Amino acid sequence: MANPRFYHAGCPVCISAEQTLLNLLDPSLKIEVVHLGEQPHRVTEAELAGVESVPALVYQGQVLHLNFGAAIADLK
Repeated sequence: MANPRFYHAGCPVCISAEQTLLNLLDPSLKIEVVHLGEQPHRVTEAELAGVESVPALVYQGQVLHLNFGAAIADLK
């Protein structure tokens, strides 16, 4: 089973969501945080996982879109 991934773009909305989410969840879950602004080569990966906007958490094939920081298309 793959670890959960949290995709974001580094904007204030994304950073706030990241901090809140990581504080709420069990630290043993080992969430991979992917900053698409710093790792633009992973935008396609996020799209294939079903991410339409960031911030978003992907886990076990499910996408949870949190708030709205940017559309995935804006990160290309």
